[in-house]
Amino acid sequence: MTNNEQLSFEVTKADNTPVVCLGMTFESEEARREYFRDELRKKLPELKKIEGFPIGEDEDIIALSDPPYYTACPNPWINDFIEEWEKEKVTKYGPNLEEYHREPFAADVSEGKTSQIYLAHSYHTKVPHKAIMRYLLHYTNPGDIILDGFSGTGMTGVAAALCNNRNEVVNLEIKESEKKLLGERKVILNDLSTAASFISNGYNNNIDPEIFLKVSTDILKKINDEFGWMFETYHENSEKQIGKINYTVWSDVFSCPNCNNEIVFYNEGFNQETLKVNDEFNCPSCQFNLNKKKLDRIYEYQYDELLDKNFEQIKKVPVMINYTYKKKVYNKSLDSHDLEVMRKIEEMPISSWVPTYKVPKGEKTSEPLKYGITHIHHFYSKRALLILGKMFELVQNTNENYKHYLLYTFEQAVMGLSKIARYVPTHFSQVNQYLSGTLYVASLSVDPTIDYILVNKVNRLYKLLKEYQLKQHSIISTQSLSSLKIRENSVDYIFTDPPFGANLMYSELNLLWESWKKVLTNNQSEAIMNKVQGKNLVSYQGLMEECFKVYYHVLKPGRWITVEFSNSKASVWNSIQEALQRAGFIIANVAALNKKQGSFNAIMSTTAVKQDLVISAFKPKMDNFKEIVRNTVSNEGVWTFVSQYLENLVIFNATKGEAQVIAERTPRILFDRMVAYHVQNGLPVPISSAEFQVGVTQRFPMRDGMAFLESQVAEYDKKRTLVKEFTQMSLFVSDENSSIEWIRQQLMKKPQTRQDLHPQFMKEIQNIAKHEQLPELDDLLAQNFLRYEGEETVPDQIASYLRRNFHDMRGLENTDSRLKAKAMNRWYVPDPNKQADLEKLREKTLLREFDHYIEELGNSKKKLKQFRTEAIRAGFKKAWSEKNYEKIVTVGDRLPEQVIQEDDKLLMYYDNAQVRLDM
Repeated sequence: MTNNEQLSFEVTKADNTPVVCLGMTFESEEARREYFRDELRKKLPELKKIEGFPIGEDEDIIALSDPPYYTACPNPWINDFIEEWEKEKVTKYGPNLEEYHREPFAADVSEGKTSQIYLAHSYHTKVPHKAIMRYLLHYTNPGDIILDGFSGTGMTGVAAALCNNRNEVVNLEIKESEKKLLGERKVILNDLSTAASFISNGYNNNIDPEIFLKVSTDILKKINDEFGWMFETYHENSEKQIGKINYTVWSDVFSCPNCNNEIVFYNEGFNQETLKVNDEFNCPSCQFNLNKKKLDRIYEYQYDELLDKNFEQIKKVPVMINYTYKKKVYNKSLDSHDLEVMRKIEEMPISSWVPTYKVPKGEKTSEPLKYGITHIHHFYSKRALLILGKMFELVQNTNENYKHYLLYTFEQAVMGLSKIARYVPTHFSQVNQYLSGTLYVASLSVDPTIDYILVNKVNRLYKLLKEYQLKQHSIISTQSLSSLKIRENSVDYIFTDPPFGANLMYSELNLLWESWKKVLTNNQSEAIMNKVQGKNLVSYQGLMEECFKVYYHVLKPGRWITVEFSNSKASVWNSIQEALQRAGFIIANVAALNKKQGSFNAIMSTTAVKQDLVISAFKPKMDNFKEIVRNTVSNEGVWTFVSQYLENLVIFNATKGEAQVIAERTPRILFDRMVAYHVQNGLPVPISSAEFQVGVTQRFPMRDGMAFLESQVAEYDKKRTLVKEFTQMSLFVSDENSSIEWIRQQLMKKPQTRQDLHPQFMKEIQNIAKHEQLPELDDLLAQNFLRYEGEETVPDQIASYLRRNFHDMRGLENTDSRLKAKAMNRWYVPDPNKQADLEKLREKTLLREFDHYIEELGNSKKKLKQFRTEAIRAGFKKAWSEKNYEKIVTVGDRLPEQVIQEDDKLLMYYDNAQVRLDM
């Protein structure tokens, strides 16, 4: 019996136990898998009609799948699992008699990216599983069904499984009430990328760690038995002292623009003492002063045995070997023995299958194409191709129950053994030293050995499997989220981490992983911004809207969606919010998720964000909510919306003993949310800002400038008495609206004169946008606030402040002349009725300004360069109420495009007006 046969027998024996799946009993996991693979084979003709079906041969897709749990194509069993899970929930937990209610998760989350689970695979982006666990334990109950349609590596599945791990839950910094919700959650994971869904299956796999370790080490041993001679080098030129190579450094070869002689970049441009690239250096032949930008690349022709033709590539030469001898690490230049080994390697035929796909044109593939890397196998040295080919061949010959996890393990050498692996000597390791988010080929690259890449990885995964026994299956599908067919109102919660606009080109970056698995992403419906694919911000938003509509359709009424999002551009951030609201969701909160470690793009770009933003939104409880808002008379639909919105907001928020303003409860933000809902759903806005201000205070209890439901205010009052301080929101003043809010905060804290405000105000407006025509402070005060001029009784807003802060004012009546004198010329925030009057006057002023812009545009073909954004907003709002969509589009087209894209309110009116005009 061969070693392979012996290993196969042991694995089969260990797993030869009956299993139940979707109500059917099978004698073993292998029998289950083969039954459902046959079923999947029958369903493929229909599945191929679904958007996002991957590119690959039928048998390769079936071989990659582990149905019904994971399919490398659309999963046809999702609704069967949902039906089974719902029955199981009732059986296990009983009917849910309590009405579901959650406030939005308002706390900022900070979780690092150094856990063993996070580091188990080097995918481009992942949200730490502990961060997701906080959301799951907050929004869901044990047994609930969770969907992640942009699942990436499946961290939502890992988080859901670990919600049943007492140690993990207890150690989280969450409420005690949430820790009591310990228990498994059911998860549906979906991603367009075949690489991502396969990694999801690896992360959410449950196999015997001992057998995994045995099979993995056996494969590595077989590779070393056959190819070990390639990794041997002489220590101190002695044939008796043989060291083991860790990696070989390769250097680009350039030519001097002055004398045309060759320059090995490592020898001249790299400082071997500082271990950094020199800013400047001299040509060794003519001493001409050089830097890297001045050098000319040298290309050379090489014979490609797999394509049977010569191809042109940038010239690279091996310059240094890092090796281990008697547990010590050394560096050396290549000697005659090393060069002879390399010659033998180049003469060896490639006997195992390796991918030879053509590299497509793309935004991220331009760099390797420039290098002459026209096909996938050009990303690798001959030695790497020989080893990877043999490694994948050995994996394919292992037992089916372990093949997927072994492929998941060994594919992690695909990037590390490629030419995108950079030489970074200042780092503690050369493993995976490629730039995440790029296919950049460095001038100094490393060609590591397989043990250097995988031995520690195998040991870490073994420990991980022993520590975390994930005893449940996530259901995984590979397709476009917009084509996901899940029955309506069947999902309890959605956590999603959608593509970040133009940040990452997933289908291009996953090309290497997917090529080795023979199944590629169908990127036609990939929700990204990509010039080569012809996808801009508008098409990106359209794709995202289609996806959010699916989310809205499948989510149960009254339940939550959490959208984790990272992008440096306000325009992309706005498009996400726009798409979310158009789908029907109502945004309740925006918070920060700090991953504690920047990606390559975040580190290198001055405009990239360091924190991800998290949107909490809900689906209204009533399926016919839109019709209720539309059809109720006397503006009651407005208050129906506000009531539903307030019901889903945080009641009290405090940090370090200080109460904080909940911005979403302030009348201005409530008005904005109400307007946004009406506009996004094609409804006329039935009420003015002034009427709304009065209506809010008449219908809802007000506390600290915030509105509450009657059922909420008692809880707020109780918690408010427990804190001494009250902090205002921190504002970044960038336009007229934020300037007004800043003044409002100052006056609520301390009614004061214009002279008191002016110096501070001038400091705050240093970052006003270039296009913003900001009114003078006097105008902002007059249009939005009131000044006490001594004729009437001192307003309570001023009197209470004076009595609280000045000893000689205590006990004085509001009519006292001394109090009046102290209050003279102080500006203050008016009560709601007077605020409404001011709103009317301000709106008239803004509309006059807007009419002036209309006149200006009529006399010129130029774009508006400077304007009051608030005036444009007011004009758009009025035009929308009059159904004059053409006016909105006409003016919008004459504004700077960046202004429209980065202002959420202007973008909302402009986009929806275009929809109304069918543009």
